[in-house]
Amino acid sequence: MKKSSTSKKSGTDLKRLAARRDEDIDFSEIPEITDEMFARGVVNPGLKITRPREKFTVNLDRDLAKWYRDMGPAYPGIINFVLRRYMQEELRKPARPKARRA
Repeated sequence: MKKSSTSKKSGTDLKRLAARRDEDIDFSEIPEITDEMFARGVVNPGLKITRPREKFTVNLDRDLAKWYRDMGPAYPGIINFVLRRYMQEELRKPARPKARRA
């Protein structure tokens, strides 16, 4: 029996893929990336835990919770990443003046 060249993990024929030339790839259905799309792009962080995490309970709308859960078992890391990006953007903004109490 002939040994398969497909990866058992992904099912991809890696040898055939490596032999393919760029000219053989059909990009006709993929829209070109605009400068605006490129500027808003996010590098995949890998979602590795680099800091100790703290258990934190929050109540989310059901549709929001389902949307994140549907992303797979790594959804808590994705939520953490999204919240971290929001925090970083807020920290980049100038400090807001605190409201005075009467």
